[in-house]
Amino acid sequence: MGMGKRSWGLWIEEALPKVESLNMFIALRPMRLPTAKQQGQEVEEEATSQALVPNEEEYETFQGVQPWDRLSVQISIPDSFFQRLLNGEEFTTKYERDDNYNASSNQQQYKKLILFAGNDFLALGRHPAIAKATIKAAAEHGTGPRGSPLVCGYTDYHIALESGLAQLKKKEACLLCPTGFSANMAAMVAIGSIAPLLSAGGKPTVEEKIAVFSDSLNHASIVDGLQLAKQHGGLEIFVYRHCDPIHLDALLTSCKMEKKVVVTDSLFSMDGDFAPMVELVKLRKKHGFLLVVDDAHGSFVFGKNGGGVTEEFNCQDEVDIVVGTLSKGAASIGGFIACSKIWKQFIQSRGRAFIFSAAHPVPLAAATYASLVVARNEPWRRLEVRKRIREFQALTGIPVESQVLSVIIGSKEKTWQVNRELLTSGLYVVAIGPPVANTWRLRVTLTAAHTTEDIRKLVKIISNHVKFEDMENYNPNLHVKAKL
Repeated sequence: MGMGKRSWGLWIEEALPKVESLNMFIALRPMRLPTAKQQGQEVEEEATSQALVPNEEEYETFQGVQPWDRLSVQISIPDSFFQRLLNGEEFTTKYERDDNYNASSNQQQYKKLILFAGNDFLALGRHPAIAKATIKAAAEHGTGPRGSPLVCGYTDYHIALESGLAQLKKKEACLLCPTGFSANMAAMVAIGSIAPLLSAGGKPTVEEKIAVFSDSLNHASIVDGLQLAKQHGGLEIFVYRHCDPIHLDALLTSCKMEKKVVVTDSLFSMDGDFAPMVELVKLRKKHGFLLVVDDAHGSFVFGKNGGGVTEEFNCQDEVDIVVGTLSKGAASIGGFIACSKIWKQFIQSRGRAFIFSAAHPVPLAAATYASLVVARNEPWRRLEVRKRIREFQALTGIPVESQVLSVIIGSKEKTWQVNRELLTSGLYVVAIGPPVANTWRLRVTLTAAHTTEDIRKLVKIISNHVKFEDMENYNPNLHVKAKL
C-alpha cells in the first residue's frame, strides 16, 4: 500500500470528525416495515424479528435464453413516428399537433422492431423471478419511497441491496442513490468538500485544494459534478486526453498540489472502449492519487462474477471508489457508490445529490436485489453478451471491445441512409452525431437476448453502405477536445 493511499486514508479520517464537530454528520436511519396480512386485511401491529428480505432460494433461475428474454429486445413504435424516422425528421422544432401518438387510439398502427439501442444488456427486464419479487414487495409494503434514506426511507430491502452491491464490488460498504447521475454528483461534490473542511479558514489555498484529473470523454454526470464542486471552491480540474495514460502521467507529474484524484468511466458509453485500467493502477502506485471509477456500463456484464470492468482487469482492490448505475446491467433504476465504510459515512453527509433525494421505493429495491441474485446465478447471460461481441467482430473485422458499438459512417446524409435501411428491415438503431458525438455514427448495443441471426442481419445491412476494412484502425477520438 503506497504513501498516497495512506495519505488519502488520513485525509478522510481527519475530514469526517470535522463534519461531526460542525453538526453536519448525518446517519442513515434503518426502518423495518410491517407486512400486510393476506387479502388486504389489517397490518401487523409490530414488525417481525426476522428480516423481511426474501431468501435467495425463492428466486427461480434458468439455463439459457427463455421466451420472455427475447421480449426485452422486441419493441413496437407508432407508424407515424416510424415514418418520421425514415424521413430523417426525428428532431423537430415544432410542437407535435396530431393525435397519432395517443396510445389508447384503436386506429394507431405500430411497427415491430428488434431493439439495438437499449441498456438491458443481460436481458433481465422480463425475468419472472424479478417480476415476482417486485409484485410481492408491492403487495406487502405498497409503493412510494416513504422519504429520504436519512429520514424514513431506509429499509431492510435497501440494506440488503447495499450489502449485495458492496460484495459484488469487493468493497466494505455501498451507498444507494436515486440515479447513476446523482451518484456521481454526490461523490464529486463530497470529494470537493474535503479541502474546505481541512483548511484553517474554510477557504483553501491553491495548494490545499484537490486536483482532480478527468478523462476528456467522461460522462456528463462526472463533468457536472466536478463543475459544481469547483464552484464551492474545493478543487481544480485537469482534463487529460481520452484514455491517454502518458498525458495523464505528465499532468500528474507537473501538478504541485498534494491531494490528487483521478476519475474515469470504466467503459465509455459512446465509443464502447475501456479505460486503460492496468496503466491507471500503475500510475496510482506512482503518484498516490485516489482512483474513482464510474462502472456504469460494466457492472453485472463483465468480470467472472459480474463485478464489472474492475473485476475484468483484476484491479478491484486498487480502485478506491466505484460508482455505478442499476439501469443497465441490473435492468432497474438507481445508482450506487461502493467504497470503504468511512467514505460512505462522509459521502452520505456531504453528497447533496444523495442527501436531498428520496429513497428507492421498496418494490424497486426488491426488484434490484432480485436482479443482483439472478445475474449472479445465471452467468450464461454474460457469456451470451460476449458471444454477440465476438460474432460482430468476426463478421466485420472491427476490433470492438464491448457490447457498446460505434460504427463510424462519416456524413450525416450517409448515416441516415444506413439507418433508414435498418429501420425498414426491422432493426431499431440510433444514428448519433455532433454535438453528442464528434463524428456521425450508428450506436449499437448488444444484449444477451440478441441472436446470431440478429447480428448477421445487422452486419449485412450495414455492409451494403460501408467498408468494414476501412474502419479496422479508425480512432474516432484522435482530435477530441477537452469539455470541462
